[in-house]
Amino acid sequence: MTHYSLPLFPLNIVMFPGGVLSLRIFEMRYLDMVRACLRNNTPFGLIASLPEDQSNSDTGLPFFSVGTSLIIEEAGVTQVGLMNIFCRGQTRFHIDSAHQQKDGLWIGEVEDIKNETSVQIPGDLQSTGEFLKQLLESLVEQGVPESGMPFSEPYKFDDCAWVSSRWCEILPLPLLDKQRMLELHSPLVRLELINDWIQDQFAKGQA
Repeated sequence: MTHYSLPLFPLNIVMFPGGVLSLRIFEMRYLDMVRACLRNNTPFGLIASLPEDQSNSDTGLPFFSVGTSLIIEEAGVTQVGLMNIFCRGQTRFHIDSAHQQKDGLWIGEVEDIKNETSVQIPGDLQSTGEFLKQLLESLVEQGVPESGMPFSEPYKFDDCAWVSSRWCEILPLPLLDKQRMLELHSPLVRLELINDWIQDQFAKGQA
C-alpha cells in the first residue's frame, strides 16, 4: 500500500465510500483546506472524533484510525467567511501517524484500504435493500429535492456494501457502533448486523 499525506477533518460523523455529505465550512483552517482541495482536485479525510477526554490507544490522537476520503463535487460561497460544499466518499483509509499544523489543521500519513468488492445480497437479507428503496421512494413522494436526499445515484439496492453503508449512515446508531461498522472488512457481516438491528427495532415497536 502507498502512504501519502491527507488533510484531516475530525467530526462526530462516520461516512462510507459512496456516501454523500453537505458541509458548511467557516473555520479558517478548513476554508484554506477546501480551497487547496478544489485548486488541486484532491480529497480530504473525514475522521470521527473521540470524546474530548479520550485519545486513540494506538496512536494517541484525538480521533479514530480509520476514516473515509471525500472529494468535493460542489462548492459555493454564500457570504464572506462561509462556504457550502457537497462531498462524496471515495475510499477508506488508515492513519499511521498525524501532526497538527500551526493553524490547527491535522495532516495524516495514511494508506488506503481497498474498497469492498460488489457482493449480491443473499435472499434472507434482501429486505434490507427493499426497505432502503422504499425509503427513497417515500422521500421522492414527499417532494424532498435531490439535494436533500441522504444518498444519491448510482443506487445499488442489491449490493451488500452499498446497502449496508447507506444504512449505517442514516440509522441512529451510536458513533462507536458506526465506526466499528466502517472498520469491518466484510460487507456481508455488516449487512447482517444492520438487519439484526432493524429486526430488533421492529420487534420492540410491535411489543
